[in-house]
Amino acid sequence: MASLNDKIKEEVREVIYDFFAEECEVDVAEITDDSNIIGDLEGDSLMFLALIEIFTKKYDQEIDLKTIGKYSIKHPVETIGELIEMQLKIIEYGNKIIELD
Repeated sequence: MASLNDKIKEEVREVIYDFFAEECEVDVAEITDDSNIIGDLEGDSLMFLALIEIFTKKYDQEIDLKTIGKYSIKHPVETIGELIEMQLKIIEYGNKIIELD
């Protein structure tokens, strides 16, 4: 778990935007928080898993994917903004994210 600050929030946003721009071959300027990951960017769930791995390494976390899976079933992610918010919660709460319900 990590304490969130403005620097971390901006890093997460930047990494997610850059990741989807590269993976979906879209100009980063075309991506907004309202961009639908599947409908607008033609992304998929494997990209979400890749991002989790990127951030767990970056913030030296051990995250149980089952816990994230359970949380994401109750809190599905469709847009870039929702993905940013979920990733920030994962960074902040780690495996305790499931206790937020």
